Amino acid sequence: MHVKKGDTVLILSGDDKGKTGKILKAFPREGKVVVEGINTVKKHERPRKQGQKGQVVERPMPMHASKVVKADAEKKETKKKAAKK
Repeated sequence: MHVKKGDTVLILSGDDKGKTGKILKAFPREGKVVVEGINTVKKHERPRKQGQKGQVVERPMPMHASKVVKADAEKKETKKKAAKK
């Protein structure tokens, strides 16, 4: 996999195209990554204790690693390598 936990990445496709974020988790066997604040879904949580209220929590979901590319945090540029001929 071309990215790892802690890398800053740029999203190449999907609803969050063009956004940047930090990788929280990587799943090399599935080829997926979880990016902070990207690809979030709302999950409804049940109350666990009596008297506690249920809540809606936003969680980042895994996305395919091919949809992200390493980005330079300060310059907002990608680190794509040009093909040599």
